[in-house]
Amino acid sequence: MKRIATTLASLTLFSAAHADVDLKTPAIDGVVAAGTKIEFIRDGFEGTEGPLGLPDGSLVFTETQANRITRIAPDGSISTFLENSNGSNGLARLKNGDIVSVQTGKPSIGIVYPADRAATLVDGFAGKPLNRPNDLVADTKGGIYFTDPGARPAAGQPPVPTAVYYRSPAGKLSQIDTSIARPNGIQLSPDEKTLYVANTAGEYIFAYDVAADGTASKRRNFAKLAGFKQTENGWSSGADGLAVDAQGRLYVASSEGIQIFSSKGAALGVIPLPKAPQNLAFAGKDRKTLYVVGRGAAYRIALLAEGPKTRAK
Repeated sequence: MKRIATTLASLTLFSAAHADVDLKTPAIDGVVAAGTKIEFIRDGFEGTEGPLGLPDGSLVFTETQANRITRIAPDGSISTFLENSNGSNGLARLKNGDIVSVQTGKPSIGIVYPADRAATLVDGFAGKPLNRPNDLVADTKGGIYFTDPGARPAAGQPPVPTAVYYRSPAGKLSQIDTSIARPNGIQLSPDEKTLYVANTAGEYIFAYDVAADGTASKRRNFAKLAGFKQTENGWSSGADGLAVDAQGRLYVASSEGIQIFSSKGAALGVIPLPKAPQNLAFAGKDRKTLYVVGRGAAYRIALLAEGPKTRAK
């Protein structure tokens, strides 16, 4: 009990100290005004991933280690949205309102909300189970794109097979790419003609052309990431979650902070944070609030840019 009390006290002290830090943004044309406050919401969450804006203006995100999905209301209050999430990580919302997640307890892609519609959509490919899926995005037709980087291999062990997948609205599963070292965040352009994939172990965000049937091909380097360096886990940019705004700009959670690129891949600026972010999403009634989560912390920033109105993310 003493150890738990000490840990909770440390978290409280850290959060209080963190809240006193006056965090401001740089100016990024069309994205955010200079000196905009970065609002610290809270620290001490048990894993922070999968942020997703809801129609009521709130945001939900996953606490993977705690096996739950948590809600942040527009007023900043925090509550449990869903318990027993099967280790949900990335979240997306289908056109009918169902929330789909990548799940790491029993590796799968499935509907988690509403509870009476819970169902497994994908748990393997070509007779083999998924490794450890990470993130996903749903298009307006009902298709789902997701990444499966697998668990990080132990030192000295060979890399695990990785893949980027597409599940069509009819339920057909296909592989888009099996050659990315660490496929992580995944996102679609607002017009859904371009698919973006973050490679944590690489220096670039990749882009693919998306055909009318949802299949993606013609991979290319889209945006060069700052902060690509040697780490204890090998070369890494820290590239993780992705978001897009209505103008097609791409937002990347990375070891440098929030890196922002034009729809053509030009670097526009970086919003630094005290902790390296893991994922991010637009929310709020006007879709102009960017929520950022990572390393147990959550923040939000009022932007000039707004998220796309045609999709949840």
